Amino acid sequence: MKILYIVLIVLAVLFVASQIWAQSQVSGIETYPYRVVKTYDGFEVRTYERANFVYVTMDARTYAESSSKGFRMLAGYIFGGNDRQQKIAMTSPVVMELDSNVTMKFLVPAQYTMDELPKPENAEVRFATEQERTVAAITFGGFANDEKILEHKNELFQHLAAAGIQHTGQWSFLGYDPPFKLIGRRNEEVVEVLP
Repeated sequence: MKILYIVLIVLAVLFVASQIWAQSQVSGIETYPYRVVKTYDGFEVRTYERANFVYVTMDARTYAESSSKGFRMLAGYIFGGNDRQQKIAMTSPVVMELDSNVTMKFLVPAQYTMDELPKPENAEVRFATEQERTVAAITFGGFANDEKILEHKNELFQHLAAAGIQHTGQWSFLGYDPPFKLIGRRNEEVVEVLP
């Protein structure tokens, strides 16, 4: 019995240490800058700054079908899969537009202009600039899947209807954490609101 307690204590210490390490890996990552316009019960309205993104669009309709493939393509680019073999810092969140196709985006670090970015080796990797925009956002924890994503999108739309806030209906999923972070995970759904 004593050996079992020792094993459990060692496992608990290793788990805590791994999660402290996981938090340290994401704490200094550049994030998509925004300011909160107004906080409501269950959601908030934010204005995101103009920003550049690297993205891929996939012939898929779900998070499950596309998340790993999209991440591999974009990570390949920022980890050196470009004409200069240049590494570009990871940013947060990973943005996914789940529509008739799925588009996954990484924020380009603010230090780069579009002209300064190396050319991707993969022709499916592209660039876009998004202008300043105002969105409604709802936050949820844990690991994301298609069911949770749809559930929270519907919850956000219900909150907006109750508050009398009109929106475009074009929504995105934002994932902030790597898979090895198990505690304190942050996910969001956002939809652009109308003025």
